[in-house]
Amino acid sequence: MFRTGGVVLSLLLAFLLSYVRLFQPLDLVLIDAQFKLLRRIAVRPAMADVVIVGIDETTAAVFREPLALWHPYFAKFLQAVSSAGAAVVGLDVVLPDRSFDAIVPGNDRRLLTGLLIASRNIPVVLGLTVDLAGQTRPIYPAFVTAAGSDALGYVLLPVDFDGVVRRFDELIEWNGKSVPTLAGQMARKIDRPVGSGLIDFAVGAPFDFIPLQTVLAWWDAGDTRSLKRAFSGKAVLLGSVLKYEDRHASPVNLVAWDPHAVNVPGVLLHAQALRSLTGDGLIQPLSSWIPLVLAMGTGLLWLWTPRVLVAITVIPLIWAICFTVSTVALANGYEFPVATIMFVVTAAAGGRQILETATGLRERRRLRSAFGGYVSPPVMQDILTGKLHPTLGGEKKFACVLFSDIRGYTTRSEHMSPEETIAFLNRYFKRIVPIIHAQGGTVISFMGDGIMAVFGVPNSLPNPCVAAYRASCAILSDRRQLNDELAEYAEAPLKIGIGLHAGEGVAGHIGTASRHDYSMIGDVTNVASRLEGVTKEVGYRLVCSRTVYDQLSERDDLVPLGPHAIKGHSPVDIFGFDPVDPNEGPDSVWSP
Repeated sequence: MFRTGGVVLSLLLAFLLSYVRLFQPLDLVLIDAQFKLLRRIAVRPAMADVVIVGIDETTAAVFREPLALWHPYFAKFLQAVSSAGAAVVGLDVVLPDRSFDAIVPGNDRRLLTGLLIASRNIPVVLGLTVDLAGQTRPIYPAFVTAAGSDALGYVLLPVDFDGVVRRFDELIEWNGKSVPTLAGQMARKIDRPVGSGLIDFAVGAPFDFIPLQTVLAWWDAGDTRSLKRAFSGKAVLLGSVLKYEDRHASPVNLVAWDPHAVNVPGVLLHAQALRSLTGDGLIQPLSSWIPLVLAMGTGLLWLWTPRVLVAITVIPLIWAICFTVSTVALANGYEFPVATIMFVVTAAAGGRQILETATGLRERRRLRSAFGGYVSPPVMQDILTGKLHPTLGGEKKFACVLFSDIRGYTTRSEHMSPEETIAFLNRYFKRIVPIIHAQGGTVISFMGDGIMAVFGVPNSLPNPCVAAYRASCAILSDRRQLNDELAEYAEAPLKIGIGLHAGEGVAGHIGTASRHDYSMIGDVTNVASRLEGVTKEVGYRLVCSRTVYDQLSERDDLVPLGPHAIKGHSPVDIFGFDPVDPNEGPDSVWSP
């Protein structure tokens, strides 16, 4: 149910996100990044380039009249580009809606003459715009008649919700219906199909412009060679390139003369749209079912449960693949939105990882709470991290084994109830177990009043013998503090013996598949147990073998006791620490 519910939720999430396009803002950011990348590594030449004739600050300084009175300049411009054999010319400059002959007699005639001459030789498109109320601002009828009724196109640009111009569409928002646009009409004049889609910003170099006054100077000088070189067979757009007029946000910088421009003149966007229309066409959206199927397919990643590091590596890799495939699609004329797919990948695979991690942490807390008291922290840690294999058997390792036992425990317990006996032992073990753990040791088992611990398994230690010896000394020191506390209650002092031996043994699970313990077996264990018993005979609370002794750097307090016979084993060279005071009484360390 857990797996099925997660998959169903992932698929439903993928469907809803694909339907509502919640991540469209991210898709637009990715598109902008892809266009920038393509322009850097794979920009394609424009099949039919567009020439910009610009009205810049210098133009405005040369022609001091108001723009509404520039009729003679526009007339000369139209005659110049038509004489040069331009393919089509468009004016991204809105002509006045009335005559100004009363101000400058003959101005209207000059522009009419230019329009008539140009329109007989090449297609001419005049720009239309709208006022603040959304109504079309008309052009003086005589100018429309001279150019032709089908020679009008709106200079409006569709803007995405983030204020960036990315698309060409003649369905303009201001009136909700399709209207001819400047770039669309220019494309139609040269028999190119007009549709809608993303403008291809990966086509063509950034635009430069020819100043209007330069074109007029060529015309006045009769420099037909320069005119033909600039305009012959090309689409020509006249418009403003002023720094603070008619500027728009664009996915890429199309301004060749200003590499740091944050927005571009509108005439350049019309020109880039015309490049797309006269080239390979506008970029079309991929069939909507393809992103949907892929998004839902990635929702199945909920079933994938790799290790966290693998997931952390693979998820960004899938993002990179999505971005790469989408970029290749864009370069081939298709808009492939992948933001939803990338999110579903993250939500499905990442969400499953988070859930698995949370579940694992909860299970570890449960195991630690339930069984932490049954095994030492090193063993529990290896169980939780999966390092300790659950099957029977073990591995051969070098370790130091510690055995400790309370002397006279039988006599002491005769005077205690069972509850008092358990309380006493728990009080004792509560003091020495942390000492063993502090030195990296592992408590293997409690044997009545005795304890077995190993140093070096399951966690390796730099020197198991040093750790075991330090733990033994700390236990003996703590025994003296405990005896001071017992004396306050008139209780007999506690007497213990500790045996240490080091060597190779087999550490692992011992028992049956249904019930087993973690332990260490081998000669090293047997000898350590026997040395703990030897403490009763030699009068030292701690006895260790030469193997342990040779591994210690601080061993001045250890007294050589020579070879000593132990039951069932060849003699062992031993050393003693912390001698027993013979005045301790009959219940001394060598008592049974």
